[in-house]
Amino acid sequence: MKIRKNWFLLMSIVMSISLFLAACSTSETTNEGSSNSSNTSEGESEAVEVEEGEDVAAFYEGKRIRFIVPYDPGGGYDEYARMLTPYLEKYTGARIEIANLPGAGGMRGVNELWRSPKDGLTIAHMNGSAMVTNQLAGMEGAEYKVEEFGYLGRVVDDLRVLSVKPDGDFDTADDLFTTERSIKLGATGLGGSTYVDAVVVGEALELNQEVLHGYDSSSVVETAIIRGDVDGMWGSYGSAVDRIEDGVVKVILQSGFDRSDVLPDIPTILEMAEKNNASATSIELLEVQESLAAVGRPVAAPPGVPEERLAFLRDAFEKAMNDPEFIEKAESAQRDLNYVSGEEMDEILQNATEMSDEVKDILLAAIRGEL
Repeated sequence: MKIRKNWFLLMSIVMSISLFLAACSTSETTNEGSSNSSNTSEGESEAVEVEEGEDVAAFYEGKRIRFIVPYDPGGGYDEYARMLTPYLEKYTGARIEIANLPGAGGMRGVNELWRSPKDGLTIAHMNGSAMVTNQLAGMEGAEYKVEEFGYLGRVVDDLRVLSVKPDGDFDTADDLFTTERSIKLGATGLGGSTYVDAVVVGEALELNQEVLHGYDSSSVVETAIIRGDVDGMWGSYGSAVDRIEDGVVKVILQSGFDRSDVLPDIPTILEMAEKNNASATSIELLEVQESLAAVGRPVAAPPGVPEERLAFLRDAFEKAMNDPEFIEKAESAQRDLNYVSGEEMDEILQNATEMSDEVKDILLAAIRGEL
C-alpha cells in the first residue's frame, strides 16, 4: 500500500513538472509572438521577394487588403475611402477592409502604414499636405518619410477657403486689408492645416490678425464663428460645403493658382498678394503653400512593395477613380475628385518640398507655432 501511495505521489510530481514546462513553453511562444508583432510595428518588416513573372492578379484574388483611414468614421477621408472600396475590390479582386486609426492629426495612421508589411496588402488614404509639413518641421511622432511611400495616386487636392460669418464685419477679401481692428481666426491645433493656413496667409499678406487655436474640431470653430467669438477660419472646401450652401458661413478667399470652378467669383490668395504689392518672398511662400495643397489626399502603400504589385495597385486605383459609377456617386455626395497618377504624385511631392531657405524658415516657424 505504501508503494502504491509513493507511486501516485511520484506521478503527481511528474505531471506537475510537465504542466509547468508546458506553461513556460506557451509563455515563451506568446512572448516571442508579441516580440515579432512589436518588431513589425517598429518598421522592421523585411523586403518581399516575388518570383519572376508572378501572376499578380492571381495573387490578389480573394486576398484581404487593409485600407487605413487615419481619421474617425464619418469624416471626409472616411467617406472617400468607403466610396472607393467597392471599386477597388472590383479591379483588384481582393476584399477591402477599412481600418480607422485616428490620432495625432492623422500621423498615427500614416505611421502604421510606414511600419506595415511590404507585401502590397496594406494601403492608406492620407492627408498628404499635412504629412509633408509635419515631416519638414520634424514634428514629434512623424516617423515616416513621405517621399518613400508607394503612391497609387491622388483622390482630390485640397481647395482651402477662408469662411466667415455671413453678416459679420468682413464681406469681401478687401475688407481684410482695410479693417482697423484685429481679425480673429479660429483653428484646431498647432501644426494642423487650419492653423498653418491662417498663419502663413496672414504672414504673407501682412494681415492684422490673431489666430486662436486649440478648438477640438472644425465644427467647433464654425460654432464659434456663428456666436461671434471669432471672425472666420481656414479649412477644406469639401468639409465646409454643406455649411456654405446652407448659408451658415460664406467664403471670401480661396487657395489655388487659379480660381476654382465652384468659386469663380472668389479671389485667390495669390491674386490678393499681387493686388496688395506683396514681396517676392511672400509670393514664394504662398506658391509653396499652394504646392503643398496640391499634394492633397493621396492613397499610398508602404515603402518597398514589389514593383509588379505596386503597378497592379496603381492600375486598379486609376480604373476605380475613372469608373463612371464611382464618379456619379461622388457627385451625388458632393465630393470633388481630382485624380492624378502615382507617378505624378512623386513629382508633386518634389515640388512641395523645394523652397528657398528663407521661405522654409517662415513655413517651419508657422508649423511650430512660432509666428
